[in-house]
Amino acid sequence: VQLQASGGGLVQVGGSLRLSCAASGRTFSRDLMGWFRQAPGKEREFVAAVTRTGGTTYYSDSVKGRFTISRDNAKKTLYLQMNSLKLEDTAVYYCASDPNAILTAGLTYSSKEENYDYWGQGTQVTVSS
Repeated sequence: VQLQASGGGLVQVGGSLRLSCAASGRTFSRDLMGWFRQAPGKEREFVAAVTRTGGTTYYSDSVKGRFTISRDNAKKTLYLQMNSLKLEDTAVYYCASDPNAILTAGLTYSSKEENYDYWGQGTQVTVSS
């Protein structure tokens, strides 16, 4: 699976952005998909994940209620709608794929980056005041 993230940019506090992650390869519809981010000087952290059917989503506490993860298996595309952006959301955002996850993976499993086998190149999101 190859992943290509896009949609990042510069936005003001309180604004919105929608990230996309286009996938190639035959397993997308069977993969757990996630978004992670890495701010300057910090470790990469979990943002959100969605099961292969799209029926279950998981979020970190820092983005819950503001971000929405979704997927379109027919288009092989993962999305992250980000609303009410804050300065602390500034980071490089990465999409990732786990073809081995079970449908009921749960938040604990889905939030661990070591469980994801494939990663996109990242897209920069900068929130300014």
